[in-house]
Amino acid sequence: MAFPSKEEIERVSKKLKNVEGTVLPPENPTPIEQLRWEICQKFVIYKLDNKITQKELAAQLGVDEAKVSKILRHRIDEFTTDRLVKLFYKVDKNFSLKIIDAA
Repeated sequence: MAFPSKEEIERVSKKLKNVEGTVLPPENPTPIEQLRWEICQKFVIYKLDNKITQKELAAQLGVDEAKVSKILRHRIDEFTTDRLVKLFYKVDKNFSLKIIDAA
């Protein structure tokens, strides 16, 4: 197996330096953090199931592509729970929330 050259590693590292990946939920998320993360997951599943681009999803939601990018990467700090729910409802009118008492 051939390993990449030092130059190739540096080129790829430079390219990836400013890439923002998907954010995982915190180790012990609050119920709201968990809910918001799960709604973002629904957007990812919707995009994949419908084989649409980020740009097409942005058009369906009526928001810019940068916002969709943040949702798809679970960068939920810029979105209220209410806004995420309203946006997802635009693509799935059957979407509903249920509160379950875990106690």
